[in-house]
Amino acid sequence: MTPYALAGGESESRVRGPRLDAGLHPSGRWVFTALLVGGLAYAGYSIATDTANVGEPMAMGVFAFLGLALLIALGFEFVNGFHDTANAVATVIYTHSMPAPLAVVWSGFFNFLGVMLSSGAVAYSIITLLPIDLMLHVGSAGGFAMIFALLLAAILWNLATWAVGLPNSSSHALIGSILGVGLANQLLSSASGVSGVDMAQVRKVLSALLFSPLIGFVGALMLLLVMKRFLKDERLYREPEGNARPPRGIRALLIFTCTAVSFAHGGNDGQKGMGLIMLILIGCAPTAYALNRTLPESAMPAFVRSADVASAAYAAHGTGFALPLDRARAAVVEGVRTKKINTPQVYEGLSTLSHDIGDRIANYGALSRVPAAIVPNLRNDMYLVLDSTRMVTKDEGAKSRFTAAEIDSLNAYAGQLERGTRYIPLWVKVTVALALGLGTMVGWRRIVVTVGERIGKTHLTYGMGASAELMAAATILLAERFGAPVSTTHILSSGVAGASVANGAGLQGRTVRNMALAWVLTLPVAMLLSGSLYWLLLKLVAGLAG
Repeated sequence: MTPYALAGGESESRVRGPRLDAGLHPSGRWVFTALLVGGLAYAGYSIATDTANVGEPMAMGVFAFLGLALLIALGFEFVNGFHDTANAVATVIYTHSMPAPLAVVWSGFFNFLGVMLSSGAVAYSIITLLPIDLMLHVGSAGGFAMIFALLLAAILWNLATWAVGLPNSSSHALIGSILGVGLANQLLSSASGVSGVDMAQVRKVLSALLFSPLIGFVGALMLLLVMKRFLKDERLYREPEGNARPPRGIRALLIFTCTAVSFAHGGNDGQKGMGLIMLILIGCAPTAYALNRTLPESAMPAFVRSADVASAAYAAHGTGFALPLDRARAAVVEGVRTKKINTPQVYEGLSTLSHDIGDRIANYGALSRVPAAIVPNLRNDMYLVLDSTRMVTKDEGAKSRFTAAEIDSLNAYAGQLERGTRYIPLWVKVTVALALGLGTMVGWRRIVVTVGERIGKTHLTYGMGASAELMAAATILLAERFGAPVSTTHILSSGVAGASVANGAGLQGRTVRNMALAWVLTLPVAMLLSGSLYWLLLKLVAGLAG
């Protein structure tokens, strides 16, 4: 077998790599095409049905625009699939546990399951990074420019790093793109009420992205040392012999770890596309998607009671002078923008808005019966009060002002608002799952070679692959539980590096430097790309309008 070129142009003839040139069976290509076309047709049919059911049939131009936006969003998940998930299959391919074509199909299927069974928490963790004024006006030119700019920037950087075989993070790219749009929005507009990104949420997200690779490295290193202490089978720590498959038990372990990483990756990364698709749908078809119309009528009395209790709690700490609705809304927006939420004026505004939300829901009886003309304003008020309430319950000054019972009532109210505004239709999950799963089966070879050959100085052993993937799967699943977006690429690559060190293999300096460089550059480059694209798209829209 022809040896693979390693880092620095050196060739390691003793490394017997797996066959990476075998493609899918012709019937597999037909199945791939059928799933791709079927997923897109299902999305189109679902949108047409949902909008017709609420009496909001879409004009052909709006439908075409929505279709383009969805294709770009699904394109991000497709690229994410072949860029990130290649990390999951590298170990089973390089240990000859599974042939490459079967491994990528297997991984794609469990990515699909991971998306379908995900909670949705990560989706809205990503969305809360966006500027509040763009979130409240997502159907405006600025809102659509935001969505297109951040998606295109993330896709461009993912493709650029894939072209040179670097295991870059799609999560980093997307978050950098969001930050770029937020900062550009703040710099380009001089209007009052314009905000940038929520820096508290940025710190939370970046902390998860920063510490998770360290956990992967140290965890995989320690896990392999523990395995060496208690599992004495020397075959776990030696290079695979030729192209022979590993012993049955070891092979089962490696397939299990590949499955776990694939499932965890789908559950975390798939949600990022879901959140962005929901923004697109809210902008193009607010009547159908801005509110959770699937909430049953039986849930509404509790919703209204929660709003009334929260309104009374806010009023107890307000100015004592009721505000008109417009002034109440302006006071809360200003509090969110300036991060000065602990003021009587803001509390009075929240009391007025909460009382109005409760009254409107009580009058209509169910979210499914809210008239089309009312939906955008009601959704914006609910979203604004939700984010404000979350800020209040975390603010130390506010917590010292409110009683424990009042804080509990505000948290319950926030939960009700979340149920009413943050949901993901089944068809969105299915199409994102298909995009991520099918993307796994395309273009995976470049990243697989890097993970399998160019991180450690020796061939990947069974123990190295198992420890790296076990730690990666556990870290990603834990992050998904707490709604934290993390990078499968960085966690697993760091795990392989840690396992290489524990196995005495050492690291290839050039590859590690390149990976570190990609890690450092991703945020600023994605920010620059998305900010520039946002500016260009706004100029384009202004030119067309003029």
